[in-house]
Amino acid sequence: MTVSEPIGLSERRERLLTRLLQFVLAGVFLAGVVTLRPGMAVNGAFGLALTLIPAAIRREYDYTMSPALVLWLTIAIGLHSVGSLGPYSWFSWFDSVTHTVSATVVAGLGYATFRGFEQHSKELHVPASFRPVFIVVFVLAVSVVWELLEFSSGQVAQVLGIEAPLIVYGVDDIVTDMVFNTVGGLIVAVGGSKYFVPLAGFFRRRFGP
Repeated sequence: MTVSEPIGLSERRERLLTRLLQFVLAGVFLAGVVTLRPGMAVNGAFGLALTLIPAAIRREYDYTMSPALVLWLTIAIGLHSVGSLGPYSWFSWFDSVTHTVSATVVAGLGYATFRGFEQHSKELHVPASFRPVFIVVFVLAVSVVWELLEFSSGQVAQVLGIEAPLIVYGVDDIVTDMVFNTVGGLIVAVGGSKYFVPLAGFFRRRFGP
């Protein structure tokens, strides 16, 4: 099963939507430069760079990631970057949606890497019943690192007197982020990991024969 099946879009439309979102990210970067807002510029530039990784993998390793998976990744990144323009403050639900979507991507990438290494190694064998647990724990671990980055970003920006690219809105915000990150991890753990099986095969081949 491919990611395209539940999305219901043709590969051509998925690629077009991905390009559109990349243009939006480029626009966020340019807007940050023009308005002298370093935080916004960093958000746009870093987000755009992340969306170009699948293309770099295709050129370097001759592996083409599913267009739907690339779109999924780009949507997650785009939500974070666009949120910095105001939606995080305008809509109370926007941050929750963003973290849920992002967590599904993080969970899927974590699962694909772990599964690829497991298939590569003769010594490592993890029962299928434990894999969902790994996915959720992995997402929670990444969530902690992300919250630390947000906090550090705010402290550094305060010292430099510039706008922070990542913002922490308080303890309640951190708890809410962790909750919805867990929801995203559970979505992949319960039924979404199958969409990352081809990527796991790519990682297995990269780990060696």
